[in-house]
Amino acid sequence: MDRVIILLAASFLSAVVVTLVGLPLVIRMCRYFEYFDVPDKRKVHHKPVPRLGGLVFMPAAVVGLFVASWTNHMMSGEEFVFGVSTIAMTAGGLIIYLIGVIDDRFGMKAVHKFVIQTIAALLLPLCNLVITDLNGLLGLHEIPFVVGYVLTVISILTIVNAINLIDGIDGLSSGLCILILVAYTILLRRNPAIASLDAAIVGSLVVFWCFNVFGKVGGLKIFMGDAGSLFLGYVCAYMGIKSLMRPIAPVDCGEEQMLISITLLFIPVIDVVRVALQRRFTGHGIFEPDKTHIHHILMNAGLSMHTTLACILSLFLLICGINYALWQCNFLMPLIVLTDIAIYALIWGVLMLTGKSDN
Repeated sequence: MDRVIILLAASFLSAVVVTLVGLPLVIRMCRYFEYFDVPDKRKVHHKPVPRLGGLVFMPAAVVGLFVASWTNHMMSGEEFVFGVSTIAMTAGGLIIYLIGVIDDRFGMKAVHKFVIQTIAALLLPLCNLVITDLNGLLGLHEIPFVVGYVLTVISILTIVNAINLIDGIDGLSSGLCILILVAYTILLRRNPAIASLDAAIVGSLVVFWCFNVFGKVGGLKIFMGDAGSLFLGYVCAYMGIKSLMRPIAPVDCGEEQMLISITLLFIPVIDVVRVALQRRFTGHGIFEPDKTHIHHILMNAGLSMHTTLACILSLFLLICGINYALWQCNFLMPLIVLTDIAIYALIWGVLMLTGKSDN
């Protein structure tokens, strides 16, 4: 069996075990201290649910990575080598994780969270993890370092908040992140350490997804909270940008890899951009919460929560399939991205015409 597959399996399974043990303990803690996500007019659940499930994601990732590293040493005598950018990601991820925990427990103003997120986002470009080539997106290729630095920070903040804000129904944010990180696990297998980190987070997410989607209120049901969704957003942002860097890039063509990252992150990012623009044009604050995300619109159109979840995950897979087919037919990347936007706009427009969505 290929050594990398063994490492990924070891990381995945150890994270599964940590999460299976950790989540019930977190649920008991939440009940004892009454740490619940309380229903309000913006939320879709109707009973208090424990909300600190995301607490287990980082410990599970650390344990999974440690087990994979130990397994690698036992098999080859080699140690995992972590670059400066990986260390920066760990520091930034810890910052994001901690502000998520604080927000889940005590609450935090959106502006304050955004400032701290910006600090965490600045860490990656400081370690030369910078987008300096758009590979034909918008007709552009190499861009000045300063422009790339700003673009990288904006990209990180957008992805972090996209994953956070799409976490509005059971299984959605975690389900999308499972699909995204499974893809990056495969794509980044040239670097076993990065791939093992992805595999560990996927293992933790699979267990959480089952608790979140199939658990009963008063039983094993739990939400990830901001501690989980912000952390996942930061990891997805890191993987998306890291996958563009040589020599870790899984393909030699920069345009192809840029398209892969755009495809994997398209659904959460396009939704948060559309919501931000809609709030801006309707006179509402960008940080003002509402019920205009795609999952809200689908449910307001009469779909159940689980059907809405299935629709959005299916849309993700549809976008992936369409983009792959168009790329194989030699369509240019800008045209493929415009096709994705058109598909999303068409779906959103049809749902808005039902006249049942909250604006």
